[in-house]
Amino acid sequence: MAQTREHWGSRIGFIMAAAGSAIGLGSLWRFPYITGKNGGGIFVLLYLAFTFLIALPVFIGELVIGRRTQQSAVHAFPTLCPQSPNWKLVGWLNVLTTFLILSYYSVVSGWCVNYICLSLNQFTAGRSPEEIGKVFDILYVSADINIFWTLIFILINVAVVYAGIRKGIEYWSRILTPALLVILVALFCFSATLDGFGEAFRFIFYPDFSKLTPSGILNALGMAFFTLSVGLGIIVTYGSYMKQSEDIPKTGLIVSSMTVMVSLMCALMIFPIIFTFGIEPQSGAGLVFKTLPVLFAKFPGTLVLSTVFFILLVFTALTSSISLFEVLVSNLMEICQWTRSKAVIICCSAVFIVGIPAALSGSGTLFANWKAMYGKDYFDTLDYITGSWMLPVAALLTTLFLGWFVQRQTAYDEFLKGTTLGKLMRPWFFAIRWLAPLAIFLIILQESGVIDINTIVNYCRFGCKT
Repeated sequence: MAQTREHWGSRIGFIMAAAGSAIGLGSLWRFPYITGKNGGGIFVLLYLAFTFLIALPVFIGELVIGRRTQQSAVHAFPTLCPQSPNWKLVGWLNVLTTFLILSYYSVVSGWCVNYICLSLNQFTAGRSPEEIGKVFDILYVSADINIFWTLIFILINVAVVYAGIRKGIEYWSRILTPALLVILVALFCFSATLDGFGEAFRFIFYPDFSKLTPSGILNALGMAFFTLSVGLGIIVTYGSYMKQSEDIPKTGLIVSSMTVMVSLMCALMIFPIIFTFGIEPQSGAGLVFKTLPVLFAKFPGTLVLSTVFFILLVFTALTSSISLFEVLVSNLMEICQWTRSKAVIICCSAVFIVGIPAALSGSGTLFANWKAMYGKDYFDTLDYITGSWMLPVAALLTTLFLGWFVQRQTAYDEFLKGTTLGKLMRPWFFAIRWLAPLAIFLIILQESGVIDINTIVNYCRFGCKT
């Protein structure tokens, strides 16, 4: 018997859920440390360009696919193009990418839960900034602690996703996303008073083109997709819960603007601490956990402030993880005709099992020779492959699907339905059909070593003059 499709209770509820998914740990955890690793300003400039010129059109396109079909990713693609059933593989790529990201994302979220306990125990008391930063280094190599907190976080997800769209995802997103924004603004205002704010501002907003690298370009593209949650099936799934009267383009512009604003605010909150206290900008995945406790230690009510912040950090991790879990759950419910409860339990159990190697990465308990072979530990390898390869490839295939295989009138009709921004339809379709796929394809070729854009540019500038 066909299951009744849930819908969002309100437009603001959907926007908060989509924004929460997009902001999540992508903006708070991943964006600052990837920015630090890739040269600051030049990376941020590329990220902004890729977000609005490439990721946003894909975001809107995925909403179009989801609302048009009222199905999750695996079934949505072949439904829109029945003459080519192999497009179902794009949906499966979305599911696989989501599953792998969840396996290590749950570990990061477990770190957030752990820091709530650390805050309650006033772990910063009497410690220097260097000693506070080293607490994370101890956590990263503690296998048993990582597994424990990963399990706790996944169990929290079970409770929320089990409740469904309106009572679970939408209800909590409407509370948690605004609360997070308020505390981020307060912390940003305080960071602006630190001595290192000027240096941090220059690092983030003054591009140094000598630091431009092919991998940095690909990382910026992947970051744009990661923070907007495209290429994962999340937006297709969320779009399938949208009502026909809702404005897709306007929603895309609101969510992308909120995501960029929060990402930049997080960077301007964290990098002043880095430059004030001499922390390495390239500190990796633990950057946010090494810097923010240093900031909290400067406040008189550090226990309350630090604890509240990390509780909200767990909640914002939750707004992203529940959207990732919803992709897996909704697809299993459609494909296997399972109940929501059965799909939730099986998905969460599988994610926990597959996430164990990521939780053990720092300790070397499992895959001890992984880093020697691949140059990165298992955790960083998953982060790189999913963020810098699988997301861009999935987004590329989505643009080709919408731009060349779906009937143009179908895409037009769904874009225009319920919107007041009809004039953006043709620019959006041009970006989907030409700009986005060409840009993604060139960047992938560059990172693969097939072409060298710098050589081509230099030849055009100087070679053609001789």
